[in-house]
Amino acid sequence: ENGKGVPQDYVEAAKWYRKAAERGYAGAQSLLGGIYYFGRGVTEDYKEAAKWIRKAAEQGNAIAQHSLGMMYENGKGVPQDYVEAAKWYRKAAEQGHASAQTYLGVMYENGKGVPQDYVEAAKWYRKAAEQGDDLAQHWLGKLYYRGHGVPKNFIEAYAWHLLANNNDVFSREEVSSLEERLTAEGIEKGQARALELHHLIKKRKP
Repeated sequence: ENGKGVPQDYVEAAKWYRKAAERGYAGAQSLLGGIYYFGRGVTEDYKEAAKWIRKAAEQGNAIAQHSLGMMYENGKGVPQDYVEAAKWYRKAAEQGHASAQTYLGVMYENGKGVPQDYVEAAKWYRKAAEQGDDLAQHWLGKLYYRGHGVPKNFIEAYAWHLLANNNDVFSREEVSSLEERLTAEGIEKGQARALELHHLIKKRKP
């Protein structure tokens, strides 16, 4: 698939993923689902993708659980179902999958598939943000800016948006807006807090 040690060949990749997938290997099932989803070496087929991704997800593969959640949220290969999407995001999120934690937070913030709950949204955003997920950092900053699920705190919002902005996420407008609201002392405190968070995240990463 990646052209490592052999010529890149998606048809061959699909063939070998299938051999392992048919023997019940969850990682291969998840990868084969991705091959079908993107139509690499096979005809694009969302239903076939969902079939193999589900097999992996049911074995507890967090990547597949996250992918299946996305398929349910967007109605790709399965009927659109926000409750099912939230269910699969949660399974992956509880295993520590950062992107699934972010998506579950979005579901809680918007009340899709779960009751709207800003406190729960903040909880899941924080888990992902502390793993370095830039989208979670962005959305957690938004919650601090608005005071949704957390106390309104422009300095904390500024710190999280600075981290997200460093990772090229759309936090530039928020950073500029907060710099207009904060005093010079507030900006300094926010920058110090962002640096503190950056070091904490680096320590947590393996």
